[in-house]
Amino acid sequence: MYQQPRSLHWAQITSDILKYVILIFFSLLVLVPLVVTFLGGFKTSGELLLTPFSLPIEWRVTNYLSILQGDLFWRLLLNSTLVMLGTAVGIVILASMAAFVFSRIKFRGRELLFSFMTLGLLFPIAVAILPLYITLRQAGLIDTLWGIILPQIAFGLPLNILILRGFFSQVPLELEEAAAIDGCGSIGFFLRILLPLVRPALAAVVVLTMVSSWNNFFLPLLVLNSDSLYTIPLGIMQFQGQYSTDWAKIMAFISLALIPTIIFYLLAERQIIAGLTAGAVKG
Repeated sequence: MYQQPRSLHWAQITSDILKYVILIFFSLLVLVPLVVTFLGGFKTSGELLLTPFSLPIEWRVTNYLSILQGDLFWRLLLNSTLVMLGTAVGIVILASMAAFVFSRIKFRGRELLFSFMTLGLLFPIAVAILPLYITLRQAGLIDTLWGIILPQIAFGLPLNILILRGFFSQVPLELEEAAAIDGCGSIGFFLRILLPLVRPALAAVVVLTMVSSWNNFFLPLLVLNSDSLYTIPLGIMQFQGQYSTDWAKIMAFISLALIPTIIFYLLAERQIIAGLTAGAVKG
């Protein structure tokens, strides 16, 4: 019976150990800030500044209770949810329609138009902030939630169209021809056959869009003026005074704001992995 050489055996063990060490290291990079933030919500501001990485001397739940019992957190949560859902719905509808055209319908200049569209990946929202602000002001969208939703949809379309086009292109052409023989037109094929087949890709687009919208700080800071329209990221400023900052309450607030995204990501983890893995749709 063939036995693996001892040198190769130890090399494989060393390689496995190195992989686990790297994975543990990067896991700690993610988990340590989350744990410090969560524990910081149970401390006073003074204790947090003196011993930020230790367990609380006395576990104080008043920071969390005061946030949950007030109206501020729930109003911010509602605004962020509305912005997140509006952005996700808009991107899924528009990106899927555009990806269908670029992947299944042949017309002159299609690839040139698609390449021009993908140039949007090179322009983050911070680069176009001045013309964007002028456009929103002329359209009367300053200090409205639509002033956040519409730009997020516009700047999110290039990447999501690129993702969905790849999946739409993997659906066999014979399937579309068979559907046409049965009397199913382009719209029917798109709604009844194509979208169900690429459901993992659509789920990945939805999840990534929601998380990005939930964590967006710069655009709401630019657009919103009224406290009643603030989103979760802007709510942190409510705990910062002119002369002092309640860091313990900020930690509690951030911990509560992270819970919805963590739960949502854990529930949709399989869809994200399946949607971003090549070959999810096989011919």
